[in-house]
Amino acid sequence: GGGVVAYSEAQVDASKTSVQVNEKDCKKKRVVVLGTGWAGISFLKDLDVSAYDVQVVSPRNYFAFTPLLPSVTCGTVEARSIVEPVRNIIKKRNGEIQFWEAECMKIDAANKKLLCRYTVENNLVGNDEFSLEYDYLVIAVGAQVNTFNTPGVLENCHFLKEVEDAQKIRRSVIDCFEKAVLPGLSEEERRINLHFVIVGGGPTGVEFAAELHDFVQEDLVNLYPSVKDLVKITVIQSGDHILNMFDERISSFAEQKFGRDGIEVQTGSRVISVSDKEITMKLKAKGEICSVPHGLVVWSTGVETRPFVKDFMGQIGQANRRVLATDEWLRVKGCEDVYALGDCATINQRKVMEDIAAIFKAADKDNSGFLTVEEFKDVIDDILERYPQVEHYLKSKHLRDVTDLMKDSEGNDIDKVDIEGFKLAFCQADSQVKNLPATAQVAAQQGAYLSKCFNRKYKRKDNPEGPWRFRGSGRHQFHPFQYVLLVVSYARGEQAAAELPGDWVSVGRSTQWLWYSQTSELAYSGVGGIRLDSKIHFRKRFKPHLRQQQRTL
Repeated sequence: GGGVVAYSEAQVDASKTSVQVNEKDCKKKRVVVLGTGWAGISFLKDLDVSAYDVQVVSPRNYFAFTPLLPSVTCGTVEARSIVEPVRNIIKKRNGEIQFWEAECMKIDAANKKLLCRYTVENNLVGNDEFSLEYDYLVIAVGAQVNTFNTPGVLENCHFLKEVEDAQKIRRSVIDCFEKAVLPGLSEEERRINLHFVIVGGGPTGVEFAAELHDFVQEDLVNLYPSVKDLVKITVIQSGDHILNMFDERISSFAEQKFGRDGIEVQTGSRVISVSDKEITMKLKAKGEICSVPHGLVVWSTGVETRPFVKDFMGQIGQANRRVLATDEWLRVKGCEDVYALGDCATINQRKVMEDIAAIFKAADKDNSGFLTVEEFKDVIDDILERYPQVEHYLKSKHLRDVTDLMKDSEGNDIDKVDIEGFKLAFCQADSQVKNLPATAQVAAQQGAYLSKCFNRKYKRKDNPEGPWRFRGSGRHQFHPFQYVLLVVSYARGEQAAAELPGDWVSVGRSTQWLWYSQTSELAYSGVGGIRLDSKIHFRKRFKPHLRQQQRTL
């Protein structure tokens, strides 16, 4: 009897505790995160979930380690090794994050509501649609493939955005070889079936072309020896060079390596249509139109905004933009309490010339109408942090310090400068404003940055840490987001090219260790909970490299 009474009282206390916890949770600000990619998961990983009511909405109930997608296409890495269920990730946060497998269909910015829908087709009962209210909204849905309305692309091309895409490409490559070795085919028909075309010379297209080359030369030629000399890989790029968003030394290295490997790089070519048998393109130099037969086409030319994000942009006055614009703190312009990260957004960097008069006035403390070198130095750090293009401009001109800008028209050093001279010093700095690349590194860094801002939101409200407000008073609440560059462009199985901070470029065999280390660092950091040491299954030729890499780490 005593035991029953004790159990009964314990149950009553537990119910009271539950009610108190729920009431406490109701007082928390609700943060809704759209997306479970690099940006969304990085944000959730570091967020202090005890301070917020966190809810996640995504049609994909897993996190995918996208830098290894090209490796999945050729079996270097198994698909199961680069995915982690979202519920496993949020389980580590003691159940304080709620996840809904659904797709956001519409954002009601005026009422701070989301319309969501369960999109998996099945015969399960119940309503598929539901709505969510939010106090803060984090949009991290990535982007969709941009076909540029090219006829036949959707029907006849493969893409490489999701794990399912990589698996489909892998099956199709094998199908091409199986068809090519059937009896009764002419040599020309075999060549056509084994012609693999990659449209787009960006990081994804280049990495896939390199992986496919390795797959063919190290595995498939042994399985299909009769057609080993008939395989052809072509990369079609509309620009003058592949990897043209990186340092020209990386682009040159990749093109030379592809040339030695027999991968044809066709630059200055714009695809105008794709059929199931051939791809038609226009050669910019000659203005000619030519058609090339193919066995498989992989389309990797860029991304575009998702439809519901475009609708949201129309609501907040960004209808004329191609991508959602944020400020340097990742806040969506024109909409309070909404943030956007990763491929779905771009940072609209403020121009230094827009604030040049305000900067001069703030620095001119004695109101003399001139700035001395000492007055200039007092605002240098704030200028460099608020307007990062100034630092890029200094590097492009090989200047060591901002004070080197204080020169007269003949290039001589001066002790002070007036407003016109100050404008002249910075007039070309805004030419160095650049959009960040749509990569996993950028998205992951943005997610980690925003989580830190949320964790210190109330602490920094009365104790701001950011740069000086040249238009206004006081400082910004937080430091603006700054991307730390570490770009690695994979070029072949045991070689790579890397662009590093400080205008350094590394190419060759040794850079492959850097690529492995970077991949391992992202995995070990806890994003997605992926562990390279126990889960990723590399093909035999990669195992010694991985073991050496783990010993180094």
